[in-house]
Amino acid sequence: MPGTVIIGSGSYIPTFIKTNLDFEDQIFYDEKNQIINLAPEVIVAKFQQITGIEERRYAPADYTNLDLAYHAALLAIDDAAINPETIDQIIFAHNYGEVQLGSVQSDSVPSLAARLKHRLGIINPSCVGYDILFGCPGWLQGVIIAEAFFMSGQAKRIMVVGAETLSRVIDHFDRDSLIFSDGAGVTIFERTDDVFRGILATSAMTHAMDELSYIDFGCSYNLDANPDIKYIKMKGRKVYEYALTFVPQAMKSCLDKAGVDIRQVKKILIHQANEKMDEAILKGFYKLYDIVDTPPHVMPMSIHKLGNSSVATIPTLFDLIYRNQMPDHKFESGDILLFASVGAGMHINAFCYRY
Repeated sequence: MPGTVIIGSGSYIPTFIKTNLDFEDQIFYDEKNQIINLAPEVIVAKFQQITGIEERRYAPADYTNLDLAYHAALLAIDDAAINPETIDQIIFAHNYGEVQLGSVQSDSVPSLAARLKHRLGIINPSCVGYDILFGCPGWLQGVIIAEAFFMSGQAKRIMVVGAETLSRVIDHFDRDSLIFSDGAGVTIFERTDDVFRGILATSAMTHAMDELSYIDFGCSYNLDANPDIKYIKMKGRKVYEYALTFVPQAMKSCLDKAGVDIRQVKKILIHQANEKMDEAILKGFYKLYDIVDTPPHVMPMSIHKLGNSSVATIPTLFDLIYRNQMPDHKFESGDILLFASVGAGMHINAFCYRY
């Protein structure tokens, strides 16, 4: 059976670094709109202890989401050594569209995928570009959609983009704002006759009853702020409990469908949202196979320096390892990789890939 393989990868990591020290003069409010009665440096220190985040990246003032994606796409096209006119689809995963620095408006028309096609100078009308909104698992869902098109014979080469500028939609009075960052990752997939490499299985799920508002948009926790401006909001404890309950299940479902023994998995690339949460997810996943001790170096982490860039975290993490830019981590031919993500919706997804 033909395989869906990665032929090109690229990422754009903004150069502007926002460290935890930069927040030590910030006043924080809780969800009850009360000032948190702790010194900012104490709040930041506890935040780092829980999430593992030391610093994050913010986009340059004159860059938008599209700019980040464009630079990552150029690298992916160059890596794949292809004519961009041969790309059948551009699937652009994001959540907030184009947000100019200092603006309160999001611009998503025309679609970011269409704009990216224009920026890349792709003339071929058969190259179809469209956006998907799927929370932080958006890039991974784009991969699942691409696989469906490949299997149906309707496409042979697809670019999947994950790009976001979360720094433009955060409430600076909210402790959770410390989690979020900006970035872009682009991966080009191709349907080939290689029966050894490629996507082995996928899985996805959505819980949209009580879970629907675990991550949404809301007013600033500072009541003196403009009530007409909304920011990304997160019920951290609820998200944590949800992820620990369902992400391991989705990962197991995917791996079982692939017919792969868990001991064959070399790397697990999971959404970089919270170090403690990811470690607990990993432990819960292996526990489903009655394995107590997780293998060393199986779960690479980029969150310490890059934060949570939503849809960009996994393709960026992949690209860093792919380009040998992460110590202790590398991909070798035949390695089994498991990708998994969780985010607003609430959505969870995974795919298993033989490198």
